[in-house]
Amino acid sequence: MRSRWFSIILGLFALTLACSAPASAVDAGFTQFIASLWPEVQAAGISRATFERETRGLEPDYKLPDLILPGRPPTGAPTQPEFVRTPADYVKETAIAQLAGEGQRLLQKYRPALDRIERQFGVPATMVLAIWGRETDFGRSADHYDALRVVATQAYVGRRKEQYRTEFVLALKILESGAVARQEFRSSWAGATGLTQFLPSEYFRHGVDLDGDGRIDIWHSVPDALASAAKQLVDKGWQPGMRWAYEVRAPANADCTSGVPEVRKPIGAWLGAGFTPVRGQALSAAEQAQPASLLQPEGIYGPSFLTTKNYFVIKEYNFSDLYVLFVGHLSDRMTTPEPFATPWSAGTQLKTTSVEAMQKQLTRLGLYHDKIDGKAGMQTRAAVGAYQKSAGLKVDCWPSEAVLQSLHP
Repeated sequence: MRSRWFSIILGLFALTLACSAPASAVDAGFTQFIASLWPEVQAAGISRATFERETRGLEPDYKLPDLILPGRPPTGAPTQPEFVRTPADYVKETAIAQLAGEGQRLLQKYRPALDRIERQFGVPATMVLAIWGRETDFGRSADHYDALRVVATQAYVGRRKEQYRTEFVLALKILESGAVARQEFRSSWAGATGLTQFLPSEYFRHGVDLDGDGRIDIWHSVPDALASAAKQLVDKGWQPGMRWAYEVRAPANADCTSGVPEVRKPIGAWLGAGFTPVRGQALSAAEQAQPASLLQPEGIYGPSFLTTKNYFVIKEYNFSDLYVLFVGHLSDRMTTPEPFATPWSAGTQLKTTSVEAMQKQLTRLGLYHDKIDGKAGMQTRAAVGAYQKSAGLKVDCWPSEAVLQSLHP
């Protein structure tokens, strides 16, 4: 406990210097901060030799997003495409079709490993391939950052310091294990690494050595990476044999404000209320008994879905509805060459700052009770619909410029 408080004091002192001191002083503070972490590193069973080797010459990267530096404006997290692009642009048919074709080829190439994943974890082969395709374009999209430098910087001056202290220690543990060489230990700006993008803590929590070579290698071994993705889904509650969602047509009288996770009814009840599967397929009694929530990513515009528990399990991988739609639809397309039955609209997406302003006003009115994060997710869309009802506006549950202007008369 004393060592942790000492490191915090050192960090605060160094950050104060950052307002007026040259870069070398800031780097000296960073070096002291890293040195102060040795007791935690040692407690994790990591050798002094590994600690000194991997941290020698380590410098912070103050160009990373999501940092808090005194005397500088908060950098904030970078704008994720899942939250600023329209559904039509994010779940683009040309991209889905191309990745689905590649996924079909990979289904054959890795068939033995994928069969084993399906048997062992109950996760469809196409689902883990879709995650791989979305996360790193089947390994073609290279990470640009030194993973250890990222987690060290985030632990020092990031918004989630305590989380990244742990990630830093576990990143060192990965390096000591020899699972990956330092020069290949690359990550995103947030520290996610490997073919299926795991934080170091996720690597130790969900990693699987499927190829049996004695190490969990999510950077080079496709079987290990895909099995690890499957285990993460299972650990978060994946239900074997259950679809992720059903595309449906909503009845004219559907209430878009009910499109929140808290409103869950058996699929049969939704069908009884007038929702119909888009291609007229008959659902079994077991399927109709499954609880589901309504999802309308563009409000009343664009496709509608009845989402099962597995939808929300995928959402644990990435919290965006569009991410889950991309992954789920890509998984389906590897076996069924049919696009969404209902086209996306040509609507525009508000900027993050505008959505934040809308969320603040909706919170003030008592209609929104979630995070002010600038992301137009389920709760925001439902709150918009509730406001439209109260204001006598057209109820479409879509955060548009018109709604924003109405909230700021």
